[in-house]
Amino acid sequence: MSGERRIIIMGAGGHAKVTIEAVRAAHAGRIIGLISLRQGIPDLLGVPIIGEDDDVGDLIARKVADAAVVALGDNKLRQRIGNWLTELGLELPAIVHPAALISPSARLGAGAVIMAGALVGAGTVVGSLAIVNSAACVDHDNDIGHAAHIAPGCALAGAVRVGERALVGVGSSVRPGVTIGADATIGAGSAVVRDIAASEIVGGSPARPLIRASAK
Repeated sequence: MSGERRIIIMGAGGHAKVTIEAVRAAHAGRIIGLISLRQGIPDLLGVPIIGEDDDVGDLIARKVADAAVVALGDNKLRQRIGNWLTELGLELPAIVHPAALISPSARLGAGAVIMAGALVGAGTVVGSLAIVNSAACVDHDNDIGHAAHIAPGCALAGAVRVGERALVGVGSSVRPGVTIGADATIGAGSAVVRDIAASEIVGGSPARPLIRASAK
């Protein structure tokens, strides 16, 4: 692709705010506008709302946009919207805030977002549409699944596996070699010292089951 990316951002909530600033700081492209159902606000940090989901195809056809960043906190929705945008032919660039530290041997999937102060260590793979949020530390040889979310201030030791769409809550710590299953939820401030099953909801120190959600 030649020239500057023309980016639409999906969403207009709090996560969209930090995403806008990350895109700007990374000089990842020109933000054209936001796609959102949100009512009552004309813009977010100076970026206008220019349409809803049904308008995206027209924006592509008119060559208004050629890339998108999905700024939605809901992991399942972010993955679904990201897959749809890919099918429409939009590029989903990985966004890395310049205040993040990324190992040269780490790999980032399409649409992954790495926020300010985050660290991604040697040999780590961050899947497509995953979020490594502000000041999170993801050490060496981690595997962060597609559309997973490592929340602000988390600390993942070496060789941790986080499944697709899993959420590791704010300020949580994960012991080396632990596997967290797809769609699992780790409550804020937890200490994860054992494997967590798919769709399991845990919290505390050490993390214990709170609810076992039905697998889908």
